[in-house]
Amino acid sequence: MTAARRLAAIGLAALLSLAAQPAAAEKIRLGYWTSGFSLGIGAVLEAEKFLEKEGLEVEYVRFSEVNGPTKAILTKSIDLAVAVPTAGSMQAAADGAPVKIVLATQIAEGQIVTLASSGVTGIADLKGKKIGMSPAGSATYALTTAFLEANHDLKLSDYQVVHANEARLAQFLAQGEIAAGALRAVTVAQINETPVRVLANNVDEWKRLSGSNSVPILATAIVHDDFAAGSPEAIVKFILGLKKASDYGARNTARVAQILKDSANLAADDATAYAGLWEQIYIASLSAGDLATLKRQEAIYKAGGTLTKDVPPGAYDTRFYEQARARLP
Repeated sequence: MTAARRLAAIGLAALLSLAAQPAAAEKIRLGYWTSGFSLGIGAVLEAEKFLEKEGLEVEYVRFSEVNGPTKAILTKSIDLAVAVPTAGSMQAAADGAPVKIVLATQIAEGQIVTLASSGVTGIADLKGKKIGMSPAGSATYALTTAFLEANHDLKLSDYQVVHANEARLAQFLAQGEIAAGALRAVTVAQINETPVRVLANNVDEWKRLSGSNSVPILATAIVHDDFAAGSPEAIVKFILGLKKASDYGARNTARVAQILKDSANLAADDATAYAGLWEQIYIASLSAGDLATLKRQEAIYKAGGTLTKDVPPGAYDTRFYEQARARLP
């Protein structure tokens, strides 16, 4: 064999060796709130490695405050944030922040409840009283205040808002420190030792307010523009993994309950109640119907003062969802 042929053979062998090596996993920094509505999906993603199975190398960044992931996206401390309140993601985009909304991830399935032993029998009875809600800037707060005003003529000036996380709100309600609380269905299920009366259901209130049969969207996934431009395949893989995690949770409630017990330190009964409601809580979609719902919510948030500007149309980026959906069976 001539020297030239030997060099060509060596080069070909090197190329074949490189081609045979698995591609390096793409790195993402994923942020989520470790309480409220994002606890379950974050815990399941980490425990079952759905994103890693799609070929991603994930650094999970956990936040104790609901708006923490949104702030971290803006400073590029993380690349993606899951379970970001719709009001917060919309406001960031409306303010001109370099973010894209790439997925709807949670349904606003909560309820407004009071103690069964209280004298409050309807929403009208809450005038002049304390109502517990998630912090201002959260989707729950924005939706609840919109429902109260639009459907029940109860303005913000007609009651006092007490802000707290779900666990504290449940405690305040049980102790009689608030007349009613805007709580997720899973929280209501977990406080079965405290009999409550349901005054309003978010899904029903949304249908009444919007005049549609859609369900309200509580949270979204957002990504920084720079990451979207530089790592589009990573976002598609993220959506694929999140979709599979969402579907898995609905089919494997016993395993989800175990994960919540192990990683989130939930009591067995609380974990079982949470897992049993999984299908009512989590979604992974950005269909035409979801976009219509988000735009309806946008108008409602703006009318109620939660959103101060219009969200630019380009903020909703469906490209990644459409590519992911094309790869699903």
